[in-house]
Order: sequence, then structure tokens, then C-alpha cells
Amino acid sequence: MSAAVPADRMNAVETRTAVTRTAVPTDATGPAAHAVRRRRRDAAERPFTVIWESTRACPSACPHGRAEAVPDRDPRELDTAAAKDLLRQVAAFGQPTPLFVITGGDPFQRPDLTQLITYGRETGVRIAVSPSGAPTLTRRRLREVHAAGAVGLSLSLDGSTGDIHDTFRGVPGVFRRTLDTWDAARALGMKVQINTTVARHNLRDLPDIVRLVADHGATLWSAFFPAPAGRGRTLGALTPAEAEDVLNFVHDVGLTVPAKTAEAHHVRRVALQRQVLDATGEDHVAVLGLGPLYRELRERAAVLGLDTAERRVRQPHPDDDAGRGSVFVSHTGSVHPSGLLPLSAGNVRTTTLTSIYRTSPLFTALRDPGMLGGRCGACEFRAVCGGSRSRAYGVTGDPYAEEPWCGYVPGSFPHQRELAALLGGEPPVRPLPASGRGGKERHVRHEG
Repeated sequence: MSAAVPADRMNAVETRTAVTRTAVPTDATGPAAHAVRRRRRDAAERPFTVIWESTRACPSACPHGRAEAVPDRDPRELDTAAAKDLLRQVAAFGQPTPLFVITGGDPFQRPDLTQLITYGRETGVRIAVSPSGAPTLTRRRLREVHAAGAVGLSLSLDGSTGDIHDTFRGVPGVFRRTLDTWDAARALGMKVQINTTVARHNLRDLPDIVRLVADHGATLWSAFFPAPAGRGRTLGALTPAEAEDVLNFVHDVGLTVPAKTAEAHHVRRVALQRQVLDATGEDHVAVLGLGPLYRELRERAAVLGLDTAERRVRQPHPDDDAGRGSVFVSHTGSVHPSGLLPLSAGNVRTTTLTSIYRTSPLFTALRDPGMLGGRCGACEFRAVCGGSRSRAYGVTGDPYAEEPWCGYVPGSFPHQRELAALLGGEPPVRPLPASGRGGKERHVRHEG
């Protein structure tokens, strides 16, 4: 089964609009640099990405999937007419329209897939497809969705070898099929995003996966940090220290391949910290207290030649999150901030997506940094990070609680003056509440 969350960050196929970026003034820490992307369009008015779970039918049973794979389509799914209405609702956000990502389950289980892609193109909506690695994804079907107007494809690569990837996916042969599809999509001129679930099975395989991405070519590599939902509860949590090591590794390889994260929003904190430390010439390993996993990943990357590969301009990390730039529509039409945050704000059958996204109490609260509790609420990075709301909810039952996989202590970064220049006058660090963890979920009404 394909993962909904990595697809909802499918920046690989974005037609970029004008953006502003945080920059270090030359009199603060050196030449201006860009670490976090801030879009000029208001995230409260228009999401960047709309993810549609077109079906839950899928022959695969990926261990990180948000829902159980089922062999047959649900009769409650949005039918063709309802799906076209959803596309019209997406178009109603205005230009540039959000990217509409069709995922699942296995979207190729829907016989109307190419019809919907064509309709989306006619209504001015950009469409990408996030398939599972099921046998339905053939070269013929790939050519069909491309001809219908799909602008991009996201594929999952959770290991650098068939043994690692196929074991994790639970489907023999899916690794080879993924590589073949990847090459075929590139030959057609499609933009390809590669999503990697970061879990215990592949922590030390990440440099080899990046090597594959560099060799085959991709518009973006997205490291997905799973949240505890569905079968993803069985993967086992990373420690905050391990997450910090991996995030710094992702930052490093951004000079070799276009790299980002999903459900690891504190990568934006890491990018800002590294930006300041690069300008001051300090050792980030020592200042940030990085551990043995980071050193191991860097050593393996050097062995694979990733350190000596052609350098590229590091892509700024986008600042769009669950409910703040992205929205998820389930196979039955219910609307959620993300595929891993199972709080519903309404249903597109009865309320327009524009109204739900712009005005529902759930979405407006998620866009308010003042709602955050615990260390997230006290953190100087709260407006550009905010932590994974999906993971906070999955661990604590409170979508506004602190990020469980972040160990940063608010105010502990040694260059607060330079940081304040980057953050554009962020309010000072607030004292931690007595509980240290809780958010303000009690003030917001959510549907089931």
C-alpha cells in the first residue's frame, strides 16, 4: 500500500511561485543564505498540496501504511462524478491551484484514473500520481497517465537492495519494479519524487539509498519519518538523538541530491542552525551534540562518493505542513490535515474543500503557533517548525502537544542574536509549562 504522507509533500512537481526566504544579513553571520522557503501566497487561503486517497484497495501490505490494505474497493468511495466535483473544488482555490496528488491504496485499482487526470488538466489542476509498487503499475499504465496529463510520479524506495526493500514492503520483486518504473517515468519526461520511510530496518542504509537517487536521477528525495498510525505503529520509534542525526545527514546530502523530509518539520530548525554555524565556522557536530549514527552515515556517504559528487545549490525546506499548506481527502470524502492525523474537519460531499480548509476550527488552530504546547510552544523555532502534529497526536492523543522525536531545548542554541535575524524578529522563548508536554486541544472542537 502506498504511503499517503510522503506524497503530500510532493514538491518534485511544483510549478514554483514567487517566494521569500529567510536570510542571514551580511552584518550578522556572513553572506546571505537561504534555509527555509516561505511562500508569498497565504497558506491560510490556499494549500500547496491536496492529497486524495482515491481508494484503499491495494494488493500490498506495507508495514507503515496508514490503513489496512484491502483487496476490493469500498462502495463508499467517491465515484467518478464526486471525484470530478472534488477537482472543481480544488480549482476553486484559484491560480496557481494546489498540486492534486492521487494516492491510495493503489490508485491504479480505479478504472477512471486516466479520465480523472484528463478532467483535472482541463480544469487547470496539476495532478501527480503516487502509486503503490503493485503489479498494476506497468509501463503501459504509466504511459497512459502521462498522456492524460499527469505531471509527476512519486515512488517509494525503502532500501538500496531488493532484500531490504522487498522485505519491508512485504512484496517480492517490488524493488526491481520500482527501479524499472522510475527509469521509464524519467524517459517519458515525468518528474519523479522518491520517498523513503526512515525506520530501523534502513537507518544505516540511507547513504546507499541516496546513492541510488543520485545515480537514477530524481527531482526530489523525501525522507519520511513515520507517525504512529495504522500499521505504522509497529515500526518502532526513533529516539530524538537518532532523529537529530538523520536530519543533519539529510541536510548534508542536500548538496548532492534535492532532499527534504516529511513529518520531520524540525529539519527546518536544523537547516537554520547549520546556516548560522556554517557562517560562524563552528563545528556543527560539537555544537549540536550529534552522535555516532551521524558519524556512521557521513562515513558511509564518503565511501560512496557522495561527498565528492558534483555540488548543487541546497534546496530550501518548504514550510508547508498538515493543515498549513497541505490537506488530505479520504476515499470517502472526509477531510483531514494529513493522512496520518485522523481528525476530520468535514466532508467534501457536504461542505466545500475551500470552506473546510480556510475556516474549520481544526485547520485554523493548526495554523496558529500559539496553540502549541510543551517545548514546541516555548520554542523560538515554533513558527517555522511546529513539529509533526500527526506524531504528537499519535503518541499523546493531543495534536498540539510537543514533537516526541525532537530533543531540542528551547533557547539552548548558542547564537540567539544571529538566529533572531534569521527568524525575522520571532517572539522570545516562552517558559515551559509545568506539564512540559501538553498542548491546547481542549479549546478546539474536532469531528471524529
